[in-house]
Amino acid sequence: MRTADAHFHILPMASGGISRLAYAHAREKRIDVNSLLPKAGLTREQIDDPEARLNVAAQIRFLELAAAALRDDFLGFHLARKFDLRTVGLFYYVLASSETLGEALQRGARYSKIVNEGIALNLRAGRDTRISLDYVGVARHSDRHQIEFWMVALVRLCRLLTNRRLATGRVSFTHRRSDEASELNAYFGSKVKFGAAADELVFHSLVKQMPVVGADQYLNKLLIKYCEEALAARPTNRNPFGVSVENAIALLLPHGRPRASEIASKLGVSQRTLARRLSAEGVTFSEVLQGVRSDLANRHLTDETLSISKIAWLLGYQDVSSFTHAVKRWTGRAPIAIRQGRRS
Repeated sequence: MRTADAHFHILPMASGGISRLAYAHAREKRIDVNSLLPKAGLTREQIDDPEARLNVAAQIRFLELAAAALRDDFLGFHLARKFDLRTVGLFYYVLASSETLGEALQRGARYSKIVNEGIALNLRAGRDTRISLDYVGVARHSDRHQIEFWMVALVRLCRLLTNRRLATGRVSFTHRRSDEASELNAYFGSKVKFGAAADELVFHSLVKQMPVVGADQYLNKLLIKYCEEALAARPTNRNPFGVSVENAIALLLPHGRPRASEIASKLGVSQRTLARRLSAEGVTFSEVLQGVRSDLANRHLTDETLSISKIAWLLGYQDVSSFTHAVKRWTGRAPIAIRQGRRS
């Protein structure tokens, strides 16, 4: 959320591996990738230094810019399919030395913060084995490529550890796509759902009992010690309240204009508390709502398969004229003019 950035107590950081993969890939395709870095808030020095941690929001922006330059709307998916999983380092090896896949996933849930502080990996084992990815300190609606990279990488990792072509029971993303997703469906072995209530990966419950090929309990014990030390060195992320409001709004927009009372109820606070906590971060509810709508309008207008009326509906407007007036207020131009300008 733009207005809340200055109020973040702790900016979530990531190892930056995805950004470096995207940078190298774009250079191979002869894209002027160095011109994209400052637009994302990154520098060449950060990319060249494998030890430098990157702002998660900047990584998300860079992936969007790189995808547009490459004309690859599934950049995160394509990058995740071909990189060497061992480059993740300590996080990979502590999972790969675990006894069972269930144990490995538990390690992943605990130590994912080492790799990316902006994504919390949660494991729920019951009738099914469910892995959900929750955003911390970053507005979820700003991202597509990073989350798809993570989901594909997790499935690749599970298949590698068990040496089996595991099929998923269900894969869902909260962001929307109108693109043909047959590649994703084929890879996961199930139809991917977009515009869902959660970013979630579901396996059959029995997968957690599968042995990990090459498990080493002694090495695992040693690596857990290192992981605990690395985890202790990471700051405790506080999720700005405004980001939680943004994420709640983004899920409800297609069903109409979310009201402050509705969002407050979703977050388990009173409407007065919602207003007070947003005020402490320097924003109002209407500003947060407008920011989410503006960001999503900018993204959706780049998708030629979405009609203007469809975009208006996705952003909670009852008619196209209301949406058009809003976009003119934000940008000074009508949605059609923005789209035509991008074509040219």
